[in-house]
Amino acid sequence: MSELAQKKCVACEGDTRPFGREEASILLKQLNKWTLSGDARWISKEFKFADFKEAMAFTNKIADIAESEGHHPDLQISWGKAVVELTTHAIKGLSQNDFIIAAKIDEIQ
Repeated sequence: MSELAQKKCVACEGDTRPFGREEASILLKQLNKWTLSGDARWISKEFKFADFKEAMAFTNKIADIAESEGHHPDLQISWGKAVVELTTHAIKGLSQNDFIIAAKIDEIQ
């Protein structure tokens, strides 16, 4: 289990500063093939599956993680794939929570 995956999400307040590109890039190296957006405000990853049912089963596992951590990704589900996007909406950018959830998702894939 990665160091990030062992951590728990903590609530962010509106006065919390989002990560800059440098901070995000450092944490991104601890994840498996996640992509940083051009504006460094979110990270994403596409997961491939044999069919729609497998994609749904995977996203249901993500939902369980999100609920237990109180931090919810944006999910796009279609036949054979799921796209996960993470950002911290309260601060309009990335926080450690996004990287924690990404690491936990990497462990179930």
